[in-house]
Amino acid sequence: MKTFLTGAAAAALCLGAALPAGAEEWNVSLWGKARAFTSHVEKLAEVLDETTDGEFTLNISYGGLSKNTENLDGISIGAFEMAQFCAGYHRDKNPSITVLELPFLGVNTLEEEIAVSMAVYNHPAVQDDLGRWNAKLLMPSPLPQYNLVGTGEPRTTLEDFDGMRVRATGGIGEAFRTVGAVPTSVTSSEAYAALDSGTVDTVAFAPHAHLSFRTIDMADWWTTNLNPGTVNCPVVVNTDAYEMLSDEHREALDAAIPVVMDHYLEAYGKIYEQWDQVLEERGVEKVTFSEEDLAAFRAKAADPIREKWIADMSAQGLPAQELYDVMMDALAKAQM
Repeated sequence: MKTFLTGAAAAALCLGAALPAGAEEWNVSLWGKARAFTSHVEKLAEVLDETTDGEFTLNISYGGLSKNTENLDGISIGAFEMAQFCAGYHRDKNPSITVLELPFLGVNTLEEEIAVSMAVYNHPAVQDDLGRWNAKLLMPSPLPQYNLVGTGEPRTTLEDFDGMRVRATGGIGEAFRTVGAVPTSVTSSEAYAALDSGTVDTVAFAPHAHLSFRTIDMADWWTTNLNPGTVNCPVVVNTDAYEMLSDEHREALDAAIPVVMDHYLEAYGKIYEQWDQVLEERGVEKVTFSEEDLAAFRAKAADPIREKWIADMSAQGLPAQELYDVMMDALAKAQM
């Protein structure tokens, strides 16, 4: 670790020496490839470059700086200044934001997902929680509701889920466990290999991720309406780096967030215009569950998992009920 930090510090010094006076460059750790899920970060780089006349730039890396499951650790030691991660990758490291991954919350749109995420991110207990990693929550990466792609015979009833091996993290994984499935929390980058090798039978993703990580290429069927929930994947910045920004650059960063979130929503809109066409081209069978099955799924998963989450997080000293209420109040306002 000492060698790594020394090397990183040396690189930073060299980089700083090469930059013009007043210029600042941040390293950003993402994974996979440029896609809708990273479009707000890509747009942020463009906006900052434009609004600061090239004086504040983002150097975006897809996997070259860290594993996606270790991005929060990298932020904590200042290995890079900005990163994206998903709460379900390491629930013990960011317990407060896992409230956003509880199943069947009733979030219907990406706009609603933004509203509930920001309400939770702005809570002092959440800021203290992420502050343990020297991380400041900058913006969410709102994701649509998850559904399954699977191989083999379609699973058309809840009874068919018994023994089903599913790639699902966080609260979604726990939801599937309540109906007899066996959740596996491999990362998104590993999902294709897990499906290909038979480690899992099904993968729970939103449509964009099924496209990005090619799980749709192996799919025989797709569930249209399970909608058990989604994962929460914030973009964070190193707190020290944020505070060391010049006033002008910090203001430019803060002002850019609404702009890049609008761009993110546009990017996802384009994906959903092509989703049905992709399913048809690949001959993927659509599986739609009855309202009775969906109601049974919600009854088994939503209330027990929520109550367990509140009890567990309260035992850890978090204001769990308050966080849940803040989130649901924000959802109610967004749906008005």
